[in-house]
Amino acid sequence: MTTYTTDHAPAVLQTHGWRTLANSVPYILPYLKPDMTILDIGCGPGSITVDFARHVPSGHVTGVEYVADPLEQARSLASSKHVTNIDFQVADIHALPFPDNTFDLVHVHQVLQHISDPVLALREMRRVAKSHGGIIAARESSTLTWYPENEGIALWFDITTKMAKEKGGNPHPGSRIHVWAEEAGFEQSRIRKSAGCWSFSSPEERQYWGGSMAGRAAASGFATKAVEEGFATKEQLESVVKGWEEFIESDRAWFGLLHGEIVCWK
Repeated sequence: MTTYTTDHAPAVLQTHGWRTLANSVPYILPYLKPDMTILDIGCGPGSITVDFARHVPSGHVTGVEYVADPLEQARSLASSKHVTNIDFQVADIHALPFPDNTFDLVHVHQVLQHISDPVLALREMRRVAKSHGGIIAARESSTLTWYPENEGIALWFDITTKMAKEKGGNPHPGSRIHVWAEEAGFEQSRIRKSAGCWSFSSPEERQYWGGSMAGRAAASGFATKAVEEGFATKEQLESVVKGWEEFIESDRAWFGLLHGEIVCWK
């Protein structure tokens, strides 16, 4: 039921490893308490997970991924930061290996868009959250925009969107994740909706974002699958790489990404 269109190649982990509570989960910061138990689903290389653990020094954080590939890097990151109130394991969001009412907070970031049944996933997240005061939090991309016009980036957006849809995913669903939460059993009055954003415009930001996106188009599971499954030609992916390189070099370039966010209480 996972529809993830890439893998955990270096360029992919580069974008995932950049994420922290400050730049990717600020909406949940007001609800954190030192003794919380937290489940971070889709933890990747663990940057958000480790940051959670540092914010709950007398609590515990568990990070899970649907494959083991990035978890060794996550464990190494925790060790390098001397964070010990944390563990990582393989788990499926559709059938989490935890009892009911286990966690104070269950969190996903850019995960629901990559699975075929996000409502089932939210039901499962709700199940493992504590009955009294348990929190479920999700953040998903909604709208992407950039300047100046760029044929390579436009092609990248078209290919990635078509690929995700045809594989059963839900690309950029941030505007409707609160509806999924209602369908999963949360009362409308117990869903807090908000929005956040990323923007990349400085030379360093353009190099980070454009470089990682170019890297994905050049060599990753996305690039391989796109060609093998007929979503793009090698020449088209070369145009995508060129587009991102133009974005990096343009001192007027800007890329923005709007996210939808929800905080739900049982």
